[in-house]
Amino acid sequence: MAKKITIVQVNDTHSYLETHNEFFYTDRGITIEKAGGYAKIQTLLKEFRNEGPVVALDNGDTIHGTYEAVTTKGWNMIPILNDMSFSAMTFHWDTAYGPENLKAINQALNYPVLAGNVYDEETNKLVFDPYRIIEVDGITIGIIGIACNIVDKTMPAHFSKGIYFTLGNQELPTYVDELRRKGVDTIILLSHLGFPQDVKLISEVEGIDICLSGHTHNRIAKKVQIGQTTIIQSGAQGSFIGKLTLSYEDSTIKKVDHQLIPITEAILDDSFMKEKIEEAVSPFRQKLAVKVGETKTILHRGFNLETPMDNFLLEAMLHHTKTDVAFSNGWRYGAPIVEGDITLRELYQIIPMNPPISRVELTGAEIWEMLEENLENTYANDPYSQMGGYVKRALGLHCYFKVENPKGLRIQNLFIGHHEINLQKTYTASYVTNQGVPKKYGKNHRDLDIKAVQAMQDYLLDSGVYNQSLNGTFRLV
Repeated sequence: MAKKITIVQVNDTHSYLETHNEFFYTDRGITIEKAGGYAKIQTLLKEFRNEGPVVALDNGDTIHGTYEAVTTKGWNMIPILNDMSFSAMTFHWDTAYGPENLKAINQALNYPVLAGNVYDEETNKLVFDPYRIIEVDGITIGIIGIACNIVDKTMPAHFSKGIYFTLGNQELPTYVDELRRKGVDTIILLSHLGFPQDVKLISEVEGIDICLSGHTHNRIAKKVQIGQTTIIQSGAQGSFIGKLTLSYEDSTIKKVDHQLIPITEAILDDSFMKEKIEEAVSPFRQKLAVKVGETKTILHRGFNLETPMDNFLLEAMLHHTKTDVAFSNGWRYGAPIVEGDITLRELYQIIPMNPPISRVELTGAEIWEMLEENLENTYANDPYSQMGGYVKRALGLHCYFKVENPKGLRIQNLFIGHHEINLQKTYTASYVTNQGVPKKYGKNHRDLDIKAVQAMQDYLLDSGVYNQSLNGTFRLV
């Protein structure tokens, strides 16, 4: 008997509950349009559910990324998420408030957090269920969760207090076998490893029908087929969702149709969900609406090597610290800021955790080694060795590198200021979070008495209208 089941992917929303600015690539470069919003996503989910059975899944990076979510440790989102009727989620930044908070969130949600690769340090037992089984219109579906494996490797230590992460590739075949023995017809992998990692994983592990990939913010317009497995990923910040229509003969998938759906302003808001969202954000609206400056430059994170948004943050840090160089992580999240007024809300979109600015002394050799390590983490030939986001953000230096070279041999030339780097010389550096400068590099690490958001406010106050763009900090040769 022929049947159809719709699978909906929502990934990497980074707690953007409302419609927001989003960047899009055009022949003219980056353009900005309004996109996203859970009320619009809910409208589509209800439409799909009126047409037939739907399984909606969340890849994680859900309860972190905005001031409201960070301030409430994700709890402002629970009523909204519970009304979306998801079947499962996995995680990455969702453990930013500590594993115990995520465990409590798991209990509060009406669907499970799944992670077959996260273990308790003391017992070596799984912290979350590895999978769940649901029945949809007579089809038995197994959903396996794999959380982002870099949490205990590159993120701040409190993210993984008391737990540890594996890649999940060793455990996955066992979960697939268990589900097949239990009579599951269709297996969906809900992964937050990243698109390159998932492509490799699926090439190694048989028996998975659908892989919903998260973490790397790929806008996959055409589904990817690896053997018998379909892989998709659907952008970020709720600006897109992915829709798969599975056509069955008896209990076997015969056809998979895919749509990457932009969440545009033309989609009407679900009125009930809009009320829920207003309840979640209204306590913060007045505070965050305060104007703090102006920009003549679109501030975005749409490029891998360097972005205007990160340059603005780094310039503010250098303005305060007067160090030789400044570093931050190559974060992918953060809605763009258009020309015109900048509000306090938008500064928190740049760096929602608002960490202190830190200072350190680094030798030229350490800077070189740190950048080589970061280039390997970003461009490793083996996807399993790729960790973090885009290339590390920096100001005060210029780095020329060959992306195709082996690990540790990519940098061709490196300059600090106007001079070629002196490997023996000690330079001063400012940074935010250990992702900017890991503690293993440098000496005299110390937090300063100013946080990132205040530094940006002060910089805008002192410098007037912001009007900078790209500096060519990292250049492919």
